[in-house]
Amino acid sequence: MRTLSCGAAPSGTVRPARCVASAEPSYADRRSTSVREGKRRAAGPAVKKSPKRERTRKQKVWRVARWFLAVGLVGALLAGAAFVVLYQAVDIPDPNEDFETQTTFVYFDDGKTELGRFATQNRVSIDLDQMPQSLKDAVVAAENDSFWTDSGIDPVGIVRAAFNNASGNARQGASTITQQYVKVLYLSQEQSYQRKIKEAILSLKVQRQQSKSRILEGYLNTIYFGRGAYGVEAAARAFFERPAKNLDLRQSAVLASVLNNPSRFDPANGKDAREALLGRYQYTLNQMAELEMITEEQAEKAKRRLPKFPEIEAGSTYGDQKGHMLTMVRKELTRLGFDEEEIEGGGLRVTTTFDPEAMAAAKQAVVEERPEGFKDKELHVGVASVEPGTGAVRGFYGGQDYLQSQINWAVSGGQAGSTLKAFALAAAIKDGFSLRDTFDGNSPYELPDGTPVTNQGDASYGSAINMVYATQKSANSAFVDMTMAMDDGPEKVVKMMDAMGVPADDSRNGAGFPSTSPGLEPVATVALGSATVSPINMASGYATIANEGVYAEPFIIEKVVDRGGETRYSHAEEGPEPKRVLDADIAADVSYALQQNVTGGSGTAALALGRPAAGKTGTATNGRDEVSSAWFAGYTPQMATAVMYVRGKGNEQLMGWLPEYFGGSYPARTWTNAMQTMMEGLPVEEFPEPAYVDGDAPTDGHAPYVPPPSPTRKPPPSPQPSSDIESEEPTPTQEPTPTQEPTPTEEPSPTCDILGCGEPTPSEPPPSSPPPSQPTSSATPGAGTTRSASPRGQG
Repeated sequence: MRTLSCGAAPSGTVRPARCVASAEPSYADRRSTSVREGKRRAAGPAVKKSPKRERTRKQKVWRVARWFLAVGLVGALLAGAAFVVLYQAVDIPDPNEDFETQTTFVYFDDGKTELGRFATQNRVSIDLDQMPQSLKDAVVAAENDSFWTDSGIDPVGIVRAAFNNASGNARQGASTITQQYVKVLYLSQEQSYQRKIKEAILSLKVQRQQSKSRILEGYLNTIYFGRGAYGVEAAARAFFERPAKNLDLRQSAVLASVLNNPSRFDPANGKDAREALLGRYQYTLNQMAELEMITEEQAEKAKRRLPKFPEIEAGSTYGDQKGHMLTMVRKELTRLGFDEEEIEGGGLRVTTTFDPEAMAAAKQAVVEERPEGFKDKELHVGVASVEPGTGAVRGFYGGQDYLQSQINWAVSGGQAGSTLKAFALAAAIKDGFSLRDTFDGNSPYELPDGTPVTNQGDASYGSAINMVYATQKSANSAFVDMTMAMDDGPEKVVKMMDAMGVPADDSRNGAGFPSTSPGLEPVATVALGSATVSPINMASGYATIANEGVYAEPFIIEKVVDRGGETRYSHAEEGPEPKRVLDADIAADVSYALQQNVTGGSGTAALALGRPAAGKTGTATNGRDEVSSAWFAGYTPQMATAVMYVRGKGNEQLMGWLPEYFGGSYPARTWTNAMQTMMEGLPVEEFPEPAYVDGDAPTDGHAPYVPPPSPTRKPPPSPQPSSDIESEEPTPTQEPTPTQEPTPTEEPSPTCDILGCGEPTPSEPPPSSPPPSQPTSSATPGAGTTRSASPRGQG
């Protein structure tokens, strides 16, 4: 069947030429043909099947991302649901009703007698409208610049702080003002995630229930500003002696800065604290300007200087020596890991090592023995007693009443002078020398670089004197000769001082009071004592000798218990173990030499103690060659005590100002007075006998002196002026020539009867002998030690 390719032409039209007959079958024909052939396909050419396409990397990543997004969405929904449940479950508790229970109490060593307390809440609440706008703005700018717009928490800040802390950087907080207020008013100082979560939930609830103004008012009436002041009213009076409403911009910026870290930023805590406050103060003003609370001109003008701080009498809690004790306790608690908030408001119970009787004994000794008419304002006396074997600091006298001066001279210290010679002697014996070995006692002694070292009064004691006699006479030349005779002698002496309790640097986790000794350097004249040492550290070093060479780190915190009764720190369990740093025999030999200083040397005032005692006097000169300090450090087997006298800023002239300015006078008598009280009722204990340890040391020029059978004498020199500081020393007319041992009638020089070394008796002075050979050590004196042409560690 054929069909036309075009439809029929309408009537009256001509069929188009293109409309011709077509041979293509119709749809019916095609369908019947397909049915007959048993198959069917679409019209047109055959289509080939396409291969399956692979997903691109982008598609794969997107697919994984969608999966994670879905999981994250589910997690977020679950977390949100959990937060809603917690939000509903946590109720705002009653405020901490009695902040007195959070006060930290400090006790003497019995754990019962109260020494003082931290954070006694001095608070006067005032309305927000009584607070100056400058103060409110400064606090918001410094602590939480989004306070007026945030929801009570700062999620971005929390994440930022979390990443920063996890990265090991300086620890950051993320608490808003609302969170800080909630923590103080409703929660504890516990550092845990549970507490932080609860803090966040309560902050959101408080934010919904209270206005921003009410929250800021509560915060400014609650937060701690230091100096025992809670709230801005108490803080304004504690820092500026005026009500809060009268604070100006500078004063407001100071208080807003101080509350961030009350201990660090209190200008009364010294120069470092004042500098730290200045930095925080300028930051606060910059923030205020950036937030347009003040103009740039106002900020620049205020930033130039801190406001003036009037002298304000502290509370009686800090009167006299209590202020010095509490300041030491606070600093030590910080070193042990307790933060400021816990110390001030954690309700801790702190037991110290301080014995009220030892504290009273130190003060009584100073008051009774210092020269009449000399008061603490200009004459500064530092006293410290450390218990051998434990390291417990039992008593000290820091000088002027804390309310008048915050300088604690038992910690600040002064130039140590010849009290350091005990440690040099210990180093030499450990290095192989003996008490019997001899060294050059003549004056001056010349160092390899030509620098002269003189003895006090330029006295010469002979070219070969043993170390007992050198210690007894405090012969500078002999100790420098001994130091130079050792290989790396200055380094060994400093290392010995550090090991025994006089810290050379701050490498022992802050141990010591303080943890460094400025100027303690490995130079040839290190034993003469130009370094600054505190009486506490000096007593600690001498306690090591008393404890037969076992060092016990000095400490003042025995135990810390929190308000829940849990022991947070125990020195018995967590404190460092005592450590042997010196053989017992060496300690016995050093102790023997120091006993001779008491029985027949410059420290005879200590004989009045009435029991075996060992010690060493010391005086030092400053850079102007003026006598700047006088010392006596000594011990019995039960207690080591050091006494230091200094003037003014700690390095001013004593000679010609004090009636007597050497260590054997006021310091030795003060030591004896204090020790008599502390030793009362204790059994008399003897020291170990000397062991005369003798090792493998250089003998060239240092061998034990043996007098020839026929000694000769030279006439003594003509009399000359003397500036000898020790009253027991021979007068110039009694001194022998530089090549002879001195033969004072008031005390025998070392003999064979004492040391078994063949030394001459007082009636037969030693003959002239050649000086010992120069030491081979390459050490040379440091510039800091040889301040004058004649380095001296007197006494």
